[in-house]
Amino acid sequence: MYDTILIPTDGSSGTERAISNGLDIAQQYDASVHALSVIDIAELLEVGYGGDRSDFEAAIEPLEDDAKRAVEAVDTQARRMDGDVDVLPVVREGEPYETILTYADEIDADLIVMGTHGRHGLPRYLLGSTTERVVRTAEIPVLTVRMPAD
Repeated sequence: MYDTILIPTDGSSGTERAISNGLDIAQQYDASVHALSVIDIAELLEVGYGGDRSDFEAAIEPLEDDAKRAVEAVDTQARRMDGDVDVLPVVREGEPYETILTYADEIDADLIVMGTHGRHGLPRYLLGSTTERVVRTAEIPVLTVRMPAD
């Protein structure tokens, strides 16, 4: 049923439940896992790092480090499990929801597993939701796992 599972992660502490669920499903179906972290460079461009390349590179480096740690954490968690779950850590740049969907298509993913903050009303409307956009536009199943309240 599931051969390839995509687990997008931003490395926040609340994503552990989604990662655990995704890895459990991968183990059950003997599926491979792609752990994806997306660096949203649009945020950097909005604050003025678009002109000087050295400033942009200095600003993006810590974000790249965080993204690498986020996907490596998925791999580490998979290695702690009893069964073998293969994890491919991947870091990309772009609009998060678009990058997730594009990558899912590239790898022919069967399932996307991601967390949701569970915001409602005006905060969700104003902030937008990467998970909500993925759910609305994905052509494959998306399992959402509610993250614990901060």
